[in-house]
Amino acid sequence: MTNTPAIQIMDLHKRYGNGFDALKGINLTVNPGDFYALLGPNGAGKSTTIGMLTSLVTITSGEILINGFAFKQNLSKAKALMGVVPQEINVNSFEKCEQILLQQAMYYGVSIKKAKPRVEALLKQLELWEKRNTPAGKLSGGMKRRLMIARALVHDPKILILDEPTAGVDVEIRQSMWHFLQDLNQKGLTIVLTTHYLEEAESLCNRIGIINHGKLVIETTMRQLLSQLERETLLFDLAKSRNTAPTLKGFPTRLRSADVLEVDIQRGQELNCVFRQLNDKNIDVLSVRNKANRLEQLFMELVRHGEQA
Repeated sequence: MTNTPAIQIMDLHKRYGNGFDALKGINLTVNPGDFYALLGPNGAGKSTTIGMLTSLVTITSGEILINGFAFKQNLSKAKALMGVVPQEINVNSFEKCEQILLQQAMYYGVSIKKAKPRVEALLKQLELWEKRNTPAGKLSGGMKRRLMIARALVHDPKILILDEPTAGVDVEIRQSMWHFLQDLNQKGLTIVLTTHYLEEAESLCNRIGIINHGKLVIETTMRQLLSQLERETLLFDLAKSRNTAPTLKGFPTRLRSADVLEVDIQRGQELNCVFRQLNDKNIDVLSVRNKANRLEQLFMELVRHGEQA
């Protein structure tokens, strides 16, 4: 694996004609093989960053390098290394799925001989092979999303940029797309993801950057970020219903319902201690889950601190 960053953003600024500063000196690094989550509230500058990264928004100042190729000197080479799945569905509604992918491949200089097996493989992997001769406009929303992912991958890019890839799709399709993307990443593809589903970022990504008010608030690993969480509330599904919450030493408890117990656990406390105390009270637990997404809790805290700064 090379030491050259897959994506390097250096002192990136964007000022619009009305004087509004959308980005105020972003510095960001995505390493080869990363599954990187780029998050931020609406209006934070996340979409502007993605727009610049995909060359759809002009850079006021600063630089972007893709595998060492600078946008200012080697834009065409840099773009060829990326596959982009935009937020808005933008496939030609009247063209057939297979033809859309073949044309995209040839646009990047892939020969028809090499493109055909690549297109077939992608359509099969994304469960679209039976729709290969169907006009894109007749596909469901979830199928159109998958077609756009296939289109972004057809020229075998080194980096995949996904802007809200699962917006508006049902849970089953979202889960299948997660598995597909995880497999690609495990095979070495660098992926940058923006999403409003924070559980998606927590499940998929190993590194994270959060933008707020045009600045990078934090850039770290997902593990390090989640380790900052001071308290978690866990939900224990009980085998038998109760009228009152049991008292556990060192752990505040509440009944969410007759058979669901809420337990607050501070960082550094052991979950096994909760189970031991419940077992001593003859309370059987069927399953345990988080009350809220951990990343969502941290995200809201970081955004609030950024707004107060």
